[in-house]
Amino acid sequence: MGSGFAISFADIEAAAQTIEGHVLKTPLMSAPRLSALTGADIFVKHENMQATASFKERGAVNKLRSLTDDEKRRGVIAMSAGNHAQAVAYHAKRFGIPATIVMPETTPLVKIENTRAYGAQIVLFGETLYESAQKAREIAAEKSLVFVHPYDDAAVMAGQGTVALEMLREAPDLDMLLIPLGGGGLMAGNAIAAKALKPSIELIGIEAALFPSFHNAVHGTQMPIGGATLAEGIAVKTVGTQTLPVIKELVSDIVLVGEDLIERAVNAYATLQHTLAEGAGAAGLAAMLKEPERYRGRKVGLVLCGGNIDPRLLAAIMVRELEREQRIAAFRLTASDRPGLLGKVASLFGTLGANILEVSHGRLFLDVPAKGVTLDVTVETRDEAHTAAIEEALRKEGFAPRRIYPRGLAEPGG
Repeated sequence: MGSGFAISFADIEAAAQTIEGHVLKTPLMSAPRLSALTGADIFVKHENMQATASFKERGAVNKLRSLTDDEKRRGVIAMSAGNHAQAVAYHAKRFGIPATIVMPETTPLVKIENTRAYGAQIVLFGETLYESAQKAREIAAEKSLVFVHPYDDAAVMAGQGTVALEMLREAPDLDMLLIPLGGGGLMAGNAIAAKALKPSIELIGIEAALFPSFHNAVHGTQMPIGGATLAEGIAVKTVGTQTLPVIKELVSDIVLVGEDLIERAVNAYATLQHTLAEGAGAAGLAAMLKEPERYRGRKVGLVLCGGNIDPRLLAAIMVRELEREQRIAAFRLTASDRPGLLGKVASLFGTLGANILEVSHGRLFLDVPAKGVTLDVTVETRDEAHTAAIEEALRKEGFAPRRIYPRGLAEPGG
């Protein structure tokens, strides 16, 4: 293994002792339903069970415990889109260290409020982490605060490396680890730990397709970076200078995952593994959904690195997934406007075994005859085949059904 890295395996072992008793040794759990979905033998490291719901506590504690008494008295400052912020704020409060956190103005409200609740002073600045970092460095210089970088810091990297340390000591027969890649702190620390414990293990980093920062840095590509991603925890434009050499040497591949796959993975964690994953936390599973044949029959360790997802966003994702699976379907029916029509339609859906979620009665559409009426009916069905059977039955009853998709109305016959 390459020398000249910012940290060594010994640093990670030391970090494990430093953080013991301050962070949870999270469970590594078999995931039979996710395994059935992908064909691999999946084990999930539930870092979403930490006090602030992410792995970031490991690096934060290791860094805070390394400070001198004078540095603790002056206080710390960090920039973060959320999970690092919460981890630093929570443990700084436990250790009696004043903390200031600079967050991008686009940070989800749930993460801002959680961080504030831990007693940190919050500064909202800039659109991106890069702008927040500039501001944090200015304040650090002005007030003589210790800057706690979310990933480009040796103590932080060593703390994060304790994840793989725990995984491989518990399950030494894992073939591969799939780890989300933002600035690279989690992957760099874990790559060093994993390769020291099991040199044959395969390490795969996962980036959101909108933020291919490491892909560009490692492969020399110029793919565009930026956009609204569900995985804001790994939406990093600038890779770490200390993490990049580790990832170049030890990581065998960097996989880019699109937003649809991240949504599917978040939903799969919620419905199949009964656990909360934020977009970044689900990135590893998203990569497996992208190319299941690559992992079939392998023993795969996934790091569910964070569970801080906005409840409204999770609800929207779950409903969208039902629509994708055609377990929620909307139809526009056209008929003559006569008494008892609504009752007849409701009765028909009941007979067909569909649950009506919403009905809208319209008489003013210009493409409907003056004596006609349209009914937009949204129903819950068992699956795609059931939805198709319902559509056919509606057609036979003379309702000329047209499917309404989230993106608009289907053309007749389309």
